[in-house]
Amino acid sequence: MVGYSAKQEFVSLTTMPEAGKLRGEKHLPEDTKPTGKMLSDSHPDQPPVYLQRLELIRNACQEEALRNLSHTEVSKFVLDRIFVCDKHKILFCQTPKVGNTQWKKVLIVLNGAFSSIEEIPENVVHDHEKNGLPRLSSFSKTGIQKRLKTYFKFFIVRDPFERLISAFKDKFVHNPRFEPWYRHEIAPGIIRKYRKNRTETRGIQFEDFVRYLGDPNRRWLDLQFGDHIIHWVTYVELCAPCEIRYSVIGHHETLEEDAPYILKEAGIDHLVSYPTIPPGITLYNRTKVEHYFLGISKRDIRRLYARFEGDFKLFGYQKPEFLLN
Repeated sequence: MVGYSAKQEFVSLTTMPEAGKLRGEKHLPEDTKPTGKMLSDSHPDQPPVYLQRLELIRNACQEEALRNLSHTEVSKFVLDRIFVCDKHKILFCQTPKVGNTQWKKVLIVLNGAFSSIEEIPENVVHDHEKNGLPRLSSFSKTGIQKRLKTYFKFFIVRDPFERLISAFKDKFVHNPRFEPWYRHEIAPGIIRKYRKNRTETRGIQFEDFVRYLGDPNRRWLDLQFGDHIIHWVTYVELCAPCEIRYSVIGHHETLEEDAPYILKEAGIDHLVSYPTIPPGITLYNRTKVEHYFLGISKRDIRRLYARFEGDFKLFGYQKPEFLLN
């Protein structure tokens, strides 16, 4: 899988030896490989669901047919997504459109920049000059390897298609004032390349977005869009789950149970709480998914699924047959 920045520096890390070696990849000596809390060294009382999620990833990472969709380099692009709390030895990989703002607030408090979640101004959360959250990419190669080997590591996923709908609504429909580039630069770029009816003057439609995401040759556009694409690239490209051995994978759909579990496993449940989750907000909404994909050609949906198949399989999401057939 290709990295995104032209100036990528690749960190040679192999954290899942079972998944087989990638061609041309350098490997760390056995004793420096990151371990994390995984199947072999989990607490015996760890609930089965969290073990099953890790087992599923481990098995999917070994599937040869999925290799191009499940493996990625641990590049600067990935290391930029991982936030560090040295004080409590925690790494959090950011997967946008999955309630990440709240997790960042938790880490900001743990790092000591603010004493409670309520005190953090919204404009500070994503301001990396002010929020006191270092990225893993800011450390030396040795520092990166040490943290990947010994820290508690987690990230959150949700149904891949529902996440794309959330990204489309947030960035192109509601489009916050402080992010004008989505509407004024990225949307016109997608329309120029992917709109079939050239005379149509409406703003970007979900159909245009789907056609762009499913195009195997969209790389040159992604490079132009830069890091703004983090809102819709795959979990694999963001967090390298076959290369980095995560301790826990949370699911947006079960966040009410997963958030307290993650805090407890990370040993910080006595220090901070996850903000209250509004009722119903995490539930998978099949009606919404069907509504958004209504009228989009089966060919375009199949191409989109082909791009995100790794995310569906690694994290146990059902193939959306109701859209594909």
